[in-house]
Amino acid sequence: MVDANALLHQQDPKRDILKTHPDDKPIAAQLLGSNPDQMLEAAKLLLTMVEPVFLDINAACPAKKILKKKCGAYFAKNPTNLFKIIEKLSSNLSLPITVKLRIGFDRYDEKEFIANVKNCEKAGASALFVHGRTMKQGYSGTVNYEAIKKAKAAVKIPLFGSGDILNRELMHKMLNETGCDGVLVARGALGNPWFFSGETPDPEEKKNVMRRHLAYLEKYKKTRPTGKLGQMKKTAMWYLKEFRNTHELRRQITNCRTIPELLALAKII
Repeated sequence: MVDANALLHQQDPKRDILKTHPDDKPIAAQLLGSNPDQMLEAAKLLLTMVEPVFLDINAACPAKKILKKKCGAYFAKNPTNLFKIIEKLSSNLSLPITVKLRIGFDRYDEKEFIANVKNCEKAGASALFVHGRTMKQGYSGTVNYEAIKKAKAAVKIPLFGSGDILNRELMHKMLNETGCDGVLVARGALGNPWFFSGETPDPEEKKNVMRRHLAYLEKYKKTRPTGKLGQMKKTAMWYLKEFRNTHELRRQITNCRTIPELLALAKII
C-alpha cells in the first residue's frame, strides 16, 4: 500500500516499500488517496517502479489518520468520489483496477452497499475485495457473510471475501457461505506462512522459520532501530503464540531492549 500524496511529494519516491524480489510474482500494488487526478499521477509514477498485474484502490482502511485524509474506509461515507477515482484510473491505465472496500461506514445498509458495489463495477472496476465489516467495527465483531454473498450476486466481476480468514476452516466457511471467487488472507498468515500449503509444522520448524524471518527484518527493514525492534518482537510473538509456554516467551521477548538481545533469545528458545 502506497499513499499517493507521499509518493508524489517525497524527495526520493523509490521507497523501500516498493522493493520486490524476482521470485515474488505475480504481485499487485495498492494506492491510497482521495483526489482522482493525484491518484492517476501517482499510479503512473508507481508503474515506472514496479510491474504489478493489477492496481488496487484502498477503500477499506479504518485507521483514523487515513479517515482524516478522506480516503480508505471514508469512501463508504462518500462513495461518489470513489467512483470518480475508479473511472479515472480504469480509463487511463492499461492494467486492471480493483477496489477493496467495506460494507458500510457506521452501519450496514444493504441497499446502499449493493448500489456501491454495482457502481464500482460500472465505473470500471475489474474485481472487488469486500471486507465484511463496517468502518466503525474496525476488526472487531463478526463478519457479515450475508453482505458479501449479496454483493457477489449483484455483480459480474470477480468478488473476493475478506475478514477473519484466520485458518483454513474459516477460509472454506467464507467460500461456501458467500459463493465468493476467493479470499484475502491477512492476520491468518502472520507467523503462519504454512496457511497457504495447509501443512502443520512441528515446533522446531516454526522456530527455524521465525529465526529466518527475524534475520530478514534485521537486514531489510528500513526504519529507526526502535521501530525495527518493535516489528521484530511482534513477529516473534506471532510464531510462538500457540506454544505451551507462550506467556513466558512473550515476557522474555518484551523484556528485550536491543535487536542483538532479541536475536540471541531467538536462538535459544
